[in-house]
Amino acid sequence: MTNRIAAKKKLTEEQRFQYLISGISDYAIYMLDPDGHVSSWNTGAQRFKGYQAPEILGEHFSRFYTPEDRATNLPERALATALVEGKYEAEGWRMRQDGTRFWASVVIDPIYDEQGTLLGYAKITRDITDKRQAEQALRASEERFRLLVQGVTDYAIYMLSPEGTVTNWNVGAERIKGYSYDEIVGQHFSTFYTEEDRLGGLPARALATAARDGRYESEGWRLRKEGTRFWAHVVIDAIRDDMGELIGFAKITRDLTEKKKADAALAEANLALFQAQKMESIGQLTGGIAHDFNNLLSVLASGLEVLSLGRGGNVDAKTLDSMRRAIDRGATLTQQLLAFARQQPLQPETRSVNRLISGFESVLRRAVNALIDFHMRLDPQVRNTVIDSARFESAILNLVVNARDAMPDGGSLQIESANVDLAEQEVRGLAPGPYVRVTVTDTGTGMSPETAARAFEPFYTTKEVGKGTGLGLSQVYGFIKQSGGEVVIGSAPGEGTTISIFLPAAPGHDGEDARKGSSELVLIVEDEPDLMDVASALFISMGYEVVTASDANEALSLLGGRAVDILFSDIIMPHGMNGVELANHTREHYPEVKIILASGYPLPALVLGDTNLEDFAFVNKPYRLSDLARALRTAV
Repeated sequence: MTNRIAAKKKLTEEQRFQYLISGISDYAIYMLDPDGHVSSWNTGAQRFKGYQAPEILGEHFSRFYTPEDRATNLPERALATALVEGKYEAEGWRMRQDGTRFWASVVIDPIYDEQGTLLGYAKITRDITDKRQAEQALRASEERFRLLVQGVTDYAIYMLSPEGTVTNWNVGAERIKGYSYDEIVGQHFSTFYTEEDRLGGLPARALATAARDGRYESEGWRLRKEGTRFWAHVVIDAIRDDMGELIGFAKITRDLTEKKKADAALAEANLALFQAQKMESIGQLTGGIAHDFNNLLSVLASGLEVLSLGRGGNVDAKTLDSMRRAIDRGATLTQQLLAFARQQPLQPETRSVNRLISGFESVLRRAVNALIDFHMRLDPQVRNTVIDSARFESAILNLVVNARDAMPDGGSLQIESANVDLAEQEVRGLAPGPYVRVTVTDTGTGMSPETAARAFEPFYTTKEVGKGTGLGLSQVYGFIKQSGGEVVIGSAPGEGTTISIFLPAAPGHDGEDARKGSSELVLIVEDEPDLMDVASALFISMGYEVVTASDANEALSLLGGRAVDILFSDIIMPHGMNGVELANHTREHYPEVKIILASGYPLPALVLGDTNLEDFAFVNKPYRLSDLARALRTAV
């Protein structure tokens, strides 16, 4: 009875094991005999291999392998490996009954009895096709993302560990920051920060902000490998796992140095434009007031003369003298206002600023006091310029007096002259080319940026009431602008002031022009005799030889018979060919001749065929010597 109970219990355990194996549907679990033939078959094997048990029992397991694997004897090698190593484990393609393939995870274990005799093999196979496809898709996605990140060259994109150590590095980071992958991976990202930012704890604060808020964004200076700085836009994003644990940071950096420079240049240009527009508006208002005031003074002066002639003994002579002095002071004030408005009459001529300053030196020295060291450094090779001598001397005196007043306790004052060749946009409002620069430098109190920006405005002064009219610098500004130049202030509180005057160099008096001066020939084409005489006199004063023609036909004859260097022609002319047609003919047949056109009409109002008048140097009538000098510099 005991034996029957034990047998029943043993059978039950075998059944339970059989039921367990047969009921598993996610794994193919079956036995192979020592030669590799299938000796058992479970539900899972039937489900994803497609064979019923009667169809497969006794068949060799190699039928589950692909033809290419059977050709390499992979089934036999798998069993041999299991015998030698105690297990064979691999992944690969396997075949279903219907010929389709699936990706399988395979484990083969040898089975032995108590005596160590090989009974066969236990084989477990799992269909992981979906898992493999997901892994492949993930790998493909990761590879695409890697290629995307590595392909970005305008942004530095890289990862940081939670402690801030660089863990990867893209091509953009190498281009912008200069480090190769091997040089920087493993280094702390604070390497990119300036010394002052590191001392201030900025890298640590950036990571702390990103960890707390999820994101950190800023702009600032960063360092390249060679030590140069660049202006960077930085974004740091915290990266967390599914459990919310911080696993690192994604960091994106963009080099905005050129954009910062462009923004600064634009801001400076806008500021300069605003300043120019403001000064122009003030100048127009001032000029109008000055003209009206002049008319009032004329009435008063005339009335005063009438009173003087008919006063007899009834009018006090002292009172009349006081009234005359007041009118004279008003006239002087009016002239100063007109100077700022660029409406004063000038008498420009070709002069050396060195000679003007040297001849005026005694007056300038008397204008300063004994506490001030006065120096002059005049370049002996300085170019000539076209200037009104008297008003230039007055302008320099104004600057010297202002410098003196800025040094009540003494200091140093220096006047310099030099030749400069300006590039495009080097000095606002001036075309590129040769100029003469005159600077007045003092070591006085200096000016704040706000004061310097208003220094040229009329009646603006920082002096005490009664110590100045505020017209000195505005008068200098207006005169220099009217002469075709520019005035630039350089100053800072406590560091003194430098005021630089830029004046166009006169053509024909410098370098190559000086050598050519007397031999260059100008052909003036003008149908108005008086204008022809004036133009001839202006060119002769600059050292040129002159020939004249009253129309285009006469000019063509002279061009064919003389070695003309410059053609100066009116646009509107009689007898057929106009000045533009003459200029086009000259450019085509005499390309070495420089061309300047003139007209009483403004340039935008002149529409003459398809010709672009901006291709030629142009001056408006009535023109002055300074206008011709500027046109000669740009003529081609």
